[in-house]
Amino acid sequence: MSHANNPKILGRLRRAEGHLASVIRMVEDGRDAITIAQQMNAVIQALDKARGVLVSDHIEHHLVELAGPLPRETREKLTDLNELVKYL
Repeated sequence: MSHANNPKILGRLRRAEGHLASVIRMVEDGRDAITIAQQMNAVIQALDKARGVLVSDHIEHHLVELAGPLPRETREKLTDLNELVKYL
């Protein structure tokens, strides 16, 4: 599956996009800085999660491309590695 067609990535990006639009409206409406900063942080976290899904998807895609279908043990190790992606 292409990254462009991955519904998990697209969903996360669309949520971040909607949240960012809300933050822009908050700025335009003159909302207080603390509230805006909190919401901006939520957008950043949403993008970070989307990036993690993208990186995980990319790694898995290329492993399968190189090695063919992955054995169960390899998929389990990949799941462990995907947990580390959260901290990138």
